[in-house]
Amino acid sequence: MPPRPRAKGATILAVANQKGGVAKTTSVASLGAAFAELGNRVLLVDLDPQACLTYSLGIDPDQVAAAIHEVLTGATGLTEIIQECGPGVDLVPSSIELAGTESVLLGRPGREYILQEVLAPVLPAYDIVLLDCSPSLGVLTLNALTAAHGLIIPMPCEMLGHRGVGQLLDTVRDVKRILNKKLTVVGVLPTMYDGRSVHQRDVLADVGERYGLPVLSPPIPRTVRFAEAPAVGRSILDTARNSKGAQAYRAVAKDILTRL
Repeated sequence: MPPRPRAKGATILAVANQKGGVAKTTSVASLGAAFAELGNRVLLVDLDPQACLTYSLGIDPDQVAAAIHEVLTGATGLTEIIQECGPGVDLVPSSIELAGTESVLLGRPGREYILQEVLAPVLPAYDIVLLDCSPSLGVLTLNALTAAHGLIIPMPCEMLGHRGVGQLLDTVRDVKRILNKKLTVVGVLPTMYDGRSVHQRDVLADVGERYGLPVLSPPIPRTVRFAEAPAVGRSILDTARNSKGAQAYRAVAKDILTRL
């Protein structure tokens, strides 16, 4: 088994790409389950107002009494809303109210550090915290990058995905210079990969060299199994344990742990 991260408190990993439809939420749910299988205690934080991660893990975002919006705006504490959603995996749920959080935080001093502050009391209880960022580069994503030790960038193997990575890396450079000097890019995670496509193979071969970034391995294959898992509120590691997608995420989780 790869070494467990950080003996004192959790390693915080932001999973971000401002381009939508890159399998970001699927990656958070699947990696969370894979890290837990390896013996880690995992906390998933849904920072997307669409609350897709919350829904995907079997929790109705319209039915939660409070969610991450209430925590970030000071209405409740983080420990009050954490929900268990699988063996070794807890969730901080989201709700549509998060769409208004940025406007609330804009006038607050040190607004980029609020997520870091609210996470701090619970970090000793976990080995890994995964932050599922919204598809934007707004205040919530800046909060995630400020709180994180590492960044994982999901990217489909297509040319338009390259542009999103470049824009995100510009933001990362600013965050490292001003807000969070410890932030590192763990790697690009190729998703929705079809090895039969010459174009996708070319993009996969190019992305690491173009940006000077590690490329996590293996690439995550395109499979209908990913679409089926949220319907039952579980990750693909539970619903299709032996599928190529589940096996790929297990291998990527091990790859990530060796890089921390």
